Amino acid sequence: MKLLMFYTKEWWYKTASKTLETAPDLDIEESMPDAVVIFFHCEAEDESRADSVREKFVKNAKWLAGKFSSRNIVLHSFNHLSSSKSSPEFAKQLLDDVIIRLERTGYTVMQTPFGYFNEFRMHVAGDSLAKVFKEF
Repeated sequence: MKLLMFYTKEWWYKTASKTLETAPDLDIEESMPDAVVIFFHCEAEDESRADSVREKFVKNAKWLAGKFSSRNIVLHSFNHLSSSKSSPEFAKQLLDDVIIRLERTGYTVMQTPFGYFNEFRMHVAGDSLAKVFKEF
């Protein structure tokens, strides 16, 4: 699992093109202020250790949000952080599980549409912890 995390003062995205045939047809544009934006990449080896990966994903998201006293989290599937890739089905299920766990503990979670390329803009804060890479 790879997480590229940013604390953003503003996040905006718009769907651009579908990358998975099974994804529904969408045309969405959304934004979120004061958010931790997490670009995540599920690797093939994550499938055999799903429980551990899920726990660490949630823990890291909450940790960075806590550093900036934010309750807003954006999750964006970004399969460009490793050459190893899990199945799309595994990545989607893991994402759904992470969202449920975060929302249960009071976080507002925005997910960019799974199976899409998106345009995006983000205003990343200048603090050193506003840009964090985690690998586990």
